[in-house]
Amino acid sequence: MSGNDEHEDEVSSFGSGKHSSVVWSYFDKLPVGPGGIQKASCTGCGKVFSANSGTSNMKRHLPKCFDLNEPGPPKKRAPLDQEMYREKLAYSIIKHNYPFSYVEHKGTRDLHKFLHRDVKPITRNTAKADVLKIYDREKTILKEKLQKVNGRVCLTTDLWSSITTDGYMALTAHYVDENWVLRKKVLNFKVIPPPHSGKILAEYMINFLADWGIQKKVFTITLDNAKYNDVLVNCLSSHLRLNNVLVCDGDFTHVRCSAHVLNLIVQEGLKVIEGAIEKVRESVKFVRGSGARKYKFAECIHHLSLQCGKYVRQDIVTRWNSTYLMLDSALAYRKAYARLALVDSSYKSFPTEKEWARVETITELLKPFYNITTLFSGSSYPTSNLYFHNVWRIQMRIEDAINNTDNVISGMAKEMKKKFDKYWENYSMVLSFAVVLDPRYKFKVVEFCFKKLNMEDKVRKEKLDIIFNGMHKLYDKEYGIFSTTSSSTVKSSNTSVSTRDDLDGLESFTSEFKKVENEKSQLDMYLEEPELNRREELDVLQYWKDNQGRYPQLSLMARDILSIPITTVASESSFSIGGRVLSKYRTSLLSSSVEALLCARDWLFDLEGR
Repeated sequence: MSGNDEHEDEVSSFGSGKHSSVVWSYFDKLPVGPGGIQKASCTGCGKVFSANSGTSNMKRHLPKCFDLNEPGPPKKRAPLDQEMYREKLAYSIIKHNYPFSYVEHKGTRDLHKFLHRDVKPITRNTAKADVLKIYDREKTILKEKLQKVNGRVCLTTDLWSSITTDGYMALTAHYVDENWVLRKKVLNFKVIPPPHSGKILAEYMINFLADWGIQKKVFTITLDNAKYNDVLVNCLSSHLRLNNVLVCDGDFTHVRCSAHVLNLIVQEGLKVIEGAIEKVRESVKFVRGSGARKYKFAECIHHLSLQCGKYVRQDIVTRWNSTYLMLDSALAYRKAYARLALVDSSYKSFPTEKEWARVETITELLKPFYNITTLFSGSSYPTSNLYFHNVWRIQMRIEDAINNTDNVISGMAKEMKKKFDKYWENYSMVLSFAVVLDPRYKFKVVEFCFKKLNMEDKVRKEKLDIIFNGMHKLYDKEYGIFSTTSSSTVKSSNTSVSTRDDLDGLESFTSEFKKVENEKSQLDMYLEEPELNRREELDVLQYWKDNQGRYPQLSLMARDILSIPITTVASESSFSIGGRVLSKYRTSLLSSSVEALLCARDWLFDLEGR
């Protein structure tokens, strides 16, 4: 519209008594006010404008309330919810590890302004405040959820050193919620100034638990085998023991990380056989040494029509699982290495047939270790009923390898056995309970597994008795009928005369005594029932959820035991996210902001790796 046209609109809008301007499709004329002042209100937002001097001011307002480019009748433009816009920005920062300055980037602001012209840009400080607000809100929600958890809470914790060399302590809670779903939540990711002694770490742990209000709900804590962790558990147990909140006075509190123990066992064995795998390592280095060698090796693979789909892997000496993967892929290309030795005279590290046979035996021995470590360290955090028979499989493999005719393999297995006996000569008792609470196995699998091992009958019976008696002790003291009965002294509120009776409670005691005589405990009843088919897939938590009516108290015990984490992988997984949050480009980020970003991401998005 030209300037003259606009002027004509302004002149004729009221002078002629007709509303010729387009704005009157969007504005309502108001009654003439004092002094003959004419006003009009926007039908979109209700804002009032003066109409005496023309309609240009109203035209400028139209795009804020209406989509003028849309055909048809006028459509009201949806107003922008600025608070929601800021919250969505904060969510994107938390979920994708964006820097707070992301909201100040010109491209970001231009995009948001394009999407809605009412957007009000915010600063990095405002974005940070919004993230902290979300953190505080979600922490309050999680606190309330933890208070409502009927069962116990199991913990894992570990230390991490950031790129700035600051030590961070991650504390993770594991529990089964009201829907019988296993949950994992990172409670704290706090910077801990040195020294990192067990006593100091225990003090931080005690403060964390008090802040969350779950010190009376602690069941177990899973830790790696660092020496300071033994001190940590002792100090923490002593504190909780003062309030009489430890399960069975702390007999089952400390659980050792199974993945860490497996790593120690394998690393001990690899020290013995380092020479046996050196030629394979040198062969891989040779092939990966240049583009020409890679091409020649690929020609060998093509000539032999090898299609195993595996990469030629170089191991990291300090990571035994990478060594296993290197050996496994090398065996798949064994013939290709043999052909390479024929066509390339500079390739000098080709293993002999005897060495290949040894590598094959080593790989077969390490395979169950690798599979079980992968299972234990899975992102789905498996329930603890997987612990017993997988540790038993490890023991079986080691004992078989001790009898190997190859002295190198036998020596490797003997060193592994020493480390196994140090940590697992007596299987973790509370984790062994978990396989008994799997209705496909119960005690029969424990008896069967021990019978298959090379141990004397007396030793086997002692181990069985330890697990059997320990399980009954836990049930009777914490979940069985004795833990739910109590006597009370009856007092009259209508008289000041004491009505104390020294034999008060005799009737309830006699009733419970008869109940013990005449009825079996829920644990005994469960154990006497026939096992389910072990070959069928079974969600153990779902089984106990479905059988709450039959075993109301035993199901509570099963829920708590099955939520015990086998490894500390839940805490360790937060370290990879922490490395992204506190990257080399964000070293000045405050530790409080790091904790807020990481914990809020876990609570909102479950630490998705996106």
